[in-house]
Amino acid sequence: MFEIEELYMNYKDDVFYYLMSLTHDYALSEDLLSETFTSAIKGITNFKGNSSIKTWLFSIARNLWLLHLRNTKKSIEYNDMIGIYVTETLEDNFFTKEAAERIQELINTKDKRTQEVVRMRIDGIPYADIAVRLTISESSARVIDFRCKKWLKNILYEEGLYEPT
Repeated sequence: MFEIEELYMNYKDDVFYYLMSLTHDYALSEDLLSETFTSAIKGITNFKGNSSIKTWLFSIARNLWLLHLRNTKKSIEYNDMIGIYVTETLEDNFFTKEAAERIQELINTKDKRTQEVVRMRIDGIPYADIAVRLTISESSARVIDFRCKKWLKNILYEEGLYEPT
């Protein structure tokens, strides 16, 4: 039981602030925080150790937030989705409005096909569907997306708007 308490004490603030950055709602963030740790306790045996505990908790929190949005049919702010799109893990990467606007500017400088792939990924469209819509292979859609993310991260890092974890 001590390990569970220690897990909670070590990560509750980080997970809460991460949830606040997604929800912008104190009460909802508290509810999702409780659900996150409840899910983590139930699923701790499934934790494979491929990432840090903190990253795993952030992933659970994000999935619970997305589930909440689907259940309440609320939309996700586009800027929030851009931040999620760019970061491989969301650990310690809370995007500001300034960073989201800069990402949008940078995406707009790319060729039309890249812009379409990126926007569809931000909207959560699977690679297979993107490939069909743009008449390209699924692997091409993945490569375009990967290269654009890498390019964005490099520029944002140079500009001080992104810190890799």
